Amino acid sequence: MTALLKFSDPQVTATGERRATVVLKGLKTLWFNTGTLCNLACTGCYIDSSPLNDALVYLDRTEVQAYLDEAAETRPELEEIGFTGGEPFMNPDVLGMLHDALSGGWRVLVLTNAMRPMQRLKAPLLDLHRRFPQRLTIRVSLDHHTKELHEEVRGSRSWDPAIEGLRWLAAEGFDIAVASRLLWVDESEAAARNAFGRLFTTLGLPINASDPSRLVLFPEMDADADTPEITEACWGILKKSPQSVMCSSSRMVVKRRGSERASVVACTLLPYAKEFDLGPTLAGAGGAIALNHPHCSRFCVLGGASCSA
Repeated sequence: MTALLKFSDPQVTATGERRATVVLKGLKTLWFNTGTLCNLACTGCYIDSSPLNDALVYLDRTEVQAYLDEAAETRPELEEIGFTGGEPFMNPDVLGMLHDALSGGWRVLVLTNAMRPMQRLKAPLLDLHRRFPQRLTIRVSLDHHTKELHEEVRGSRSWDPAIEGLRWLAAEGFDIAVASRLLWVDESEAAARNAFGRLFTTLGLPINASDPSRLVLFPEMDADADTPEITEACWGILKKSPQSVMCSSSRMVVKRRGSERASVVACTLLPYAKEFDLGPTLAGAGGAIALNHPHCSRFCVLGGASCSA
């Protein structure tokens, strides 16, 4: 019998063990990928966002509202609406989407690089912040605590505008967080948090670098690097619960180029993988998700990471 390749069978691993699955126990976070277009083309972007990539096209306000309406009717446990990209502030409907989500009573989280697309919307963002105090969180991406290594990932002249945007958000009293990546093997998480803490103090930012919800440090996501498959037995071995993995509590809406309508996918990290596509409605987005991708192992189970606040 031909040996299986790793992550090739949704039911069993390459060694023939039963693959771990995760059931949606309650939809706590609903993400919207507003489109893959971005003002940057970062090295190692998991979704390949760039100024040219529109593999995920812009969602519009009407499409988002339809999912919010469905959630309001069928998902009373929903707490948070997240917006990611690409760069969400490039989507021409983003302000309307934010307004509709905030008006629905949910907390809202926006992931951004805080550069020009966000900064050109300062006035309407301030209006939303003042109308819905403490309900809108802006999470800014800084891939390192130094300008040199941040720009190694995000490109030249990307640091100063991001810092400018972050300082403006802080000065105006927005609820802010920072997301970074543990890309450099010679720097531990503790060292990274300490260095970011010094940076935040220097910049006058009210961010507690020791708080994982305020400084989110993501493990690296190289789908080509070797990582163990997660079996049913791993929950006991690792002393982890399936409910600790983000697909037990979140889903994401995407719209692929050429598709007539949006789809719900199981994971924010896997918008292109058809086996994680759950159909066009939240009603069909439950059920068990087979952890059949390297990101499931490295980022979620072994890395213990989550995109939610």
